Amino acid sequence: MRHPEPIDGVLRALGSTEPSAEGTRLVCGIRRDRRLGLLQEVREAVPGGEAAEHWALLDEAERCDPAAAADVVQYPATGTWAEETLRRLHAPYGPPADLGHLGALAAAAALRAGIGFKVTLRAPNGRLVLPTLGLLRPTRPGPLALTEHSWDPGDPAVLPLHALPDGHTALDDLDPYRATAAVPAARRLTPKGHKRWDTQWSGALTLLHRYDAARAEETGRLLRSVVPLSGSARPSGGTLPAAQGSVLARAQPPPTLAAALVHEVQHGKLAALAGAFPLHTADRAARYWAPWRADPRPLEGILRGAYAHLALAGYWQRAALYGARGAWAQHARIRSQVAVVLPVLVSCPELTAGGRVFVDAMAAAERGMDGVPAPGGRYAVARGAVERERLDWCAAHPNLASYTVG
Repeated sequence: MRHPEPIDGVLRALGSTEPSAEGTRLVCGIRRDRRLGLLQEVREAVPGGEAAEHWALLDEAERCDPAAAADVVQYPATGTWAEETLRRLHAPYGPPADLGHLGALAAAAALRAGIGFKVTLRAPNGRLVLPTLGLLRPTRPGPLALTEHSWDPGDPAVLPLHALPDGHTALDDLDPYRATAAVPAARRLTPKGHKRWDTQWSGALTLLHRYDAARAEETGRLLRSVVPLSGSARPSGGTLPAAQGSVLARAQPPPTLAAALVHEVQHGKLAALAGAFPLHTADRAARYWAPWRADPRPLEGILRGAYAHLALAGYWQRAALYGARGAWAQHARIRSQVAVVLPVLVSCPELTAGGRVFVDAMAAAERGMDGVPAPGGRYAVARGAVERERLDWCAAHPNLASYTVG
């Protein structure tokens, strides 16, 4: 992919966390190229046999309707499948690669493209998931012959993927690759569960549009699916690097969900950017203090956390100016956390040239929040609280105290 020049301008725009057309184009382009590269690796690893028929069907769908095929190929869960497939293909032990899912991808693309076709697929455990479409539940066991007439949303054997009220984002509780064992997804939701999500999603988008319309638009452009988390999952939200364009989240009240979307979309942006433009050369040693975590973190961890929290601080500042209850307190607390980490990042000698541009833009964005200060000395109080937390952390980790200051 040919990146826009000069890249420093795009890095500054992305580093500020503020939405920009250039930044969104770059992130989308990186994601697209990464996904196509993954699929090419899978194709080269498995070129023949049954897979050849599936690759041919996928190619035909792309020729007839590039947009429909691209939506299937670029669907977040497809990335998780591609990475897992490559890992299993190259592993000497362990479960075999799920190459049958390639047929499901090809069939979904063909159905979306509206072309005539016939392909026979297996339905594991009596379920065949067609990415971006939903689930087929065959009435009889054994291989399933699919044609262009096999997807009828009115058929009782068809369970369409649930579309959230914005009309673009899927609530994915079906795709087998929507999450990983490390971050377990919720089982298929009931109609009542879907309705609950519809209500909370609509409320969250309403708040995003009200408080920060540009960020709401960015969320719509960068987010393709939301995966409900299992009740046993430890985090309340997250992103998977392989499933870029997806957010894992719990069902939660609209104000909390809106903030979670702001936070996780930033993680997704930075994951895409860092995959194409290394921002630092630091190792994975956990030695830094992150005010939002109790455990020491590697440099990458505090960079990701500071970036997402910087966007949150800006979001809550805008919400406060609109009059949202409790927003100034949220802004002051989160900004104070970011402000104490930024000097560590700015002074880090392991930043690349691009990383320095990026981090300097983060620091400038944080300073710019002085233009509309939190009333009543809230920010000073929050900074004092964070400083006390830093001292406590240093007392608990005396050998790492030097990594808490810039």
